[in-house]
Amino acid sequence: MKYIVNYSNDTAFNIALEEYAFKHLLDEDEIFLLWINKPSIIVGRHQNTIEEINRDYVREHGIEVVRRISGGGAVYHDLNNLNYTIISKESEDRAFDFKSFSTPVINTLAELGVKAEFTGRNDLEIDGKKFCGNAQAYINGRIMHHGCLLFDVDLSVLANALKVSKDKFESKGVKSVRARVTNIVNELPKKITVEVFRDLLLDYMKKEYPEMTEYVFSEKELEEIKQIRDSKFGTWDWN
Repeated sequence: MKYIVNYSNDTAFNIALEEYAFKHLLDEDEIFLLWINKPSIIVGRHQNTIEEINRDYVREHGIEVVRRISGGGAVYHDLNNLNYTIISKESEDRAFDFKSFSTPVINTLAELGVKAEFTGRNDLEIDGKKFCGNAQAYINGRIMHHGCLLFDVDLSVLANALKVSKDKFESKGVKSVRARVTNIVNELPKKITVEVFRDLLLDYMKKEYPEMTEYVFSEKELEEIKQIRDSKFGTWDWN
């Protein structure tokens, strides 16, 4: 297994980097990737973007909107949201096994004194409040699982930036969203930063996979990732 800690906050670049690892680093059986985006909305592969976002609010606040290649719903990211990706070679019958891929997060939180549970089809919760949604893509025997962890996200922006369906929340979304979701930092016995939590999650993976080493992109690979960003994830047509 290889790990990649991506320190860029450029959303379109980060989504391009994730796709590059998924589709081009085929000699690597398993890859673990950690990354943090600037304020942005990531919409699912098959969603209608305009139906998912509060367009005026997003424009006014300079929130970037990027479409990912996996399914699932729209999510809000900011600099206190931690994203993790696990890429591996899997048979199709293990594809969409969301629970197994969530184990590193659940066990890292347990070490911090927090009990988290996998619920429903693809959510992680603490005391019945969601803090992580997951999505996957599967192509030719290769699976990409990614989750977005609400660590200390501004939930008022989350509620305003996304269009919240009436069947899920009350008409004024902020109060209702806050009742249904939680930030990890609010549940911790001892407060830490998102960067410290990122490092703890990586430390857990290193203990579980002692043979794991870091993958460092070459300059050529970084240029290819930038080209993917500029020609796809940074374009109006795709997003």
